[in-house]
Amino acid sequence: MAFRLSTALRNALLEREASVGEVSVHVDSITFGDGDGAGGRETINDSGSGLAGHTPGDKITVKGSASNDGTYEVLSVVAGIIEVPADSLTTESATSITVAFASCRGGSFNDIFRNGVMRIFTLGQPTSADDAETGTLLNEISESSGAFVSGAPEFGLNFGETAVGAVLAKAAGETWSGQAVATGIAGYFRFYPNDVDNHEGADGGGETKIRFDGAIATSNAQLNMSNTNITQDGTTTIDNVAVTLPTS
Repeated sequence: MAFRLSTALRNALLEREASVGEVSVHVDSITFGDGDGAGGRETINDSGSGLAGHTPGDKITVKGSASNDGTYEVLSVVAGIIEVPADSLTTESATSITVAFASCRGGSFNDIFRNGVMRIFTLGQPTSADDAETGTLLNEISESSGAFVSGAPEFGLNFGETAVGAVLAKAAGETWSGQAVATGIAGYFRFYPNDVDNHEGADGGGETKIRFDGAIATSNAQLNMSNTNITQDGTTTIDNVAVTLPTS
């Protein structure tokens, strides 16, 4: 068996363009480069707590500051603080000026599945990733077994920012796990984007369902597990996941 990509996913990879996810404008409330971010990260701080709409993993473009106009990777967000990589910013207090922030997401595989979710089923893969799920749902895998909600970023899964040798692995530092809802033998998985409710079920020829799936086994599968027997209420943890783009 092999990775199977839905028609909608293949279309998206061929034609999807970047889009703006959040725009916010602030006056007299922004400071840059406080140096208080975790692990050496630098921060953009808003005393008015108006930064929560931006999303980790996106790129954020700053316009209107004296020293920090540019584009940065968003590492984490709370209401009043965005963390960006270390050594990105120049210390600055933005007073008497208007600073605008626009976060953007691209059309890469990584971006399409940002904050996504994985589901594990019994039986073999459907004939096509366009087909409805078959078998019994055994487990939904989220970040640290959190209660994933379609359309919300919390507890979503992410792939790493950098592909190596045409292989994209899961994001370092994330724990991909879930509590089983049924007992059975894992046969295949299907991975969905964040708004999973719009991408499950039969495609019906509309080419609207973005997802991919792969076989599960103890070896030589797209997802290898030390034990494919899943017991209801037990926790399944996925240690290694890698998506490979073939040469042909």
